Amino acid sequence: MIKIGVAGAGLIVPTFLDAAALVEQIEVYALFARKAEIRTELCQKYHIPVAYDAYEKLLADPEIQVIYVALPNTLHFSFAKQALEAGKHVILEKPFTVTLQEAKDLANLAQRKGLFLFEAITNLYHPNFAKIRELLPHLGDVKIVEMNYSQYSSRYDAFKQGVICPVFDPEKAGGSLLDLNVYNLHLVVALFGRPKSVRYYPNMERGVDTSGILLLEYPDFQCVCIAAKDCSAPCRISIQGNKACVHSTSMPNKLEEFSFTENKKAPLDYRLGGCPERLYYELAAFAEYYEKQDQAAFDQQLEHSLLVMEVLDQARELF
Repeated sequence: MIKIGVAGAGLIVPTFLDAAALVEQIEVYALFARKAEIRTELCQKYHIPVAYDAYEKLLADPEIQVIYVALPNTLHFSFAKQALEAGKHVILEKPFTVTLQEAKDLANLAQRKGLFLFEAITNLYHPNFAKIRELLPHLGDVKIVEMNYSQYSSRYDAFKQGVICPVFDPEKAGGSLLDLNVYNLHLVVALFGRPKSVRYYPNMERGVDTSGILLLEYPDFQCVCIAAKDCSAPCRISIQGNKACVHSTSMPNKLEEFSFTENKKAPLDYRLGGCPERLYYELAAFAEYYEKQDQAAFDQQLEHSLLVMEVLDQARELF
């Protein structure tokens, strides 16, 4: 059994706990949160046996093997670093870190300590993604890639009134690029690798990108990744080749369905997997890698995360 300690109590944590309950190799053993009422509520609801009011206590618990860091973006680096220094493996929520240098520092530390460092990104582990990657050669020459993850934020109205929460706070690495467009970027980089050039055109309010268009140039095709928290539109994933296309109207972080259509043929629809908990597949993958002590799998995932951070660094230099 893999015993996990959770650092944080934000909106993603209940989603994590619901998914973790379905992975038989995982036990959420402890939770750290500063607010006592939230600590108590989560531990009672999810039957978590141990609660801590200090992160240092969580790290000192010898029963815990893995720390799941689910805190605001600017805390990812410091909390993951402390966990690795304490000899714990780390599952780190997206975005991996705020800068590429932070990501490299964590990767080097994990390597020196012989520990696993794993970015929790939902779409890459979904069975539908594996199928898209399998079908990719059948598209012929890829010409256009388009992804749109636009979702009007429940916090945007308050933001316009001057109430700034972390997801809209530039001092806490908020904004649509790191919150939503990162899902688009993970998909593109996992399928096509490093782009030739990166350009980012944000819509800025109060110093933060509330929406934006990320343009990625590849040697033989162009890619546009759109994300918005200040407006909404139907989500879209489209990969167009000269022989076939892949199309989905699923949210890119869920990737629940897609169709594959060859030229002049009827579409083939795919809805693989079927687990309603969107974090299940990433946690199942982590558990499988961990049980097998599959260092190569963790290294491959970490290399991908570093490449995504490299692209994000280039994009963020532009605003």
